[in-house]
Amino acid sequence: MITSKHTIKVYIYSRVSTVMQVDGYSLDAQKERMRAFAAFNGYEVVREYEDAGKSGRSIENRIHFREMINDMKSGKDGISYILVYKLSRFGRNAADVLNTLQVMQDYGVNLICVEDGIDSSKDAGKLIISVLSAVAEIEKENIRIQTMEGRMQKAREGKWNGGFAPYGYKIVDGKLEINEEEAKAIRIIFD
Repeated sequence: MITSKHTIKVYIYSRVSTVMQVDGYSLDAQKERMRAFAAFNGYEVVREYEDAGKSGRSIENRIHFREMINDMKSGKDGISYILVYKLSRFGRNAADVLNTLQVMQDYGVNLICVEDGIDSSKDAGKLIISVLSAVAEIEKENIRIQTMEGRMQKAREGKWNGGFAPYGYKIVDGKLEINEEEAKAIRIIFD
């Protein structure tokens, strides 16, 4: 790609919350969509950052996110935008999203959420990001509550609540039952 002095430079950031990519947005699919968006708009992708298997709950545990923000602050690449697939990939904590967005804008960099059609350089984009950040945080809390309620219900029903069965047991129809073969060793240890 031939670049001119007026080419808009961008970073691409992608994230999935678990290695299993339960959100349905694989890293490759996110990157492909953002690269296509950049090419369509004549943007030059300078760097790509990704955090695989990282929660959007906080930016603290997202090493590459923090690296991207530090690179942006340094001004070494002269970027104008950071592209993300969706706002939820940028973060699910409203305070983090809005604080990071403010820092970005202090450095003259804006956020584009490709799939959501949001551009923080526009007033409507800032408003939408504020609203969606709050919604994402509420959604995250609802998921946590539903997960906990589901676990509590399983416990009330006497069912095993997750993970591998402890040595000496097996899971049958969601409940722990003694594994007679392994139980022999447990009984010897106990005696």
